[in-house]
Amino acid sequence: MTDLKTSYDRVAARYAEEYFGELERKPDDRKLLDDFAELMRDKGEVCEIGCGPGQVARYLKDRGVNMCGIDLSEEMVTAATRLNPDIPFSTGNMLALSRPDDVFAGIVSFYAIIHIKRAEVIDALREMSRVLQPGGYLLITFHSGEGELHRGEWYGQPVSIDVTLFSSEEMKGYCEAAGLEVDRVVERAPYEFEYPTTRVYIQARKPL
Repeated sequence: MTDLKTSYDRVAARYAEEYFGELERKPDDRKLLDDFAELMRDKGEVCEIGCGPGQVARYLKDRGVNMCGIDLSEEMVTAATRLNPDIPFSTGNMLALSRPDDVFAGIVSFYAIIHIKRAEVIDALREMSRVLQPGGYLLITFHSGEGELHRGEWYGQPVSIDVTLFSSEEMKGYCEAAGLEVDRVVERAPYEFEYPTTRVYIQARKPL
């Protein structure tokens, strides 16, 4: 994960400029997050894993959800803290979260699991399930497809970022293998300003 962390550290400031306001242009994402906010409001602390500059945490916080955020990149955490001083952010790795069992009422993770190798996805989902309270909800998003993509340059900076593509059924199976109950799968076509992959949203629940 070192290359990924270093790569996101390098582009964090530019990434925050481009993506912090992205939800203004994404009505489908806002609708899903509004539904998630209804589920999570007054239930306890919800963590955004792979928070980047914190735009999703910001959106949910503004709708009454008690939010925190975790990201692999220290520079992303710095940007998120600057942009959202009322939300606590910290560094962490979704494969080994430094949190106790059953601590979060919910987890939201937008386009973070795409950076996990296919062979480790169930491990990541099990780790998220571990820190979820029984009955807690997970909302993850990813790019649909097969195989992997690689990025070697971003914003004029050398990076090494791998992206794993998943089908809806594949990720649903991984969630179930991790002990989660999937209750919602949504697919949408990419917006004209996005990378041209179908986007998938899966909402799952840790059994009581």
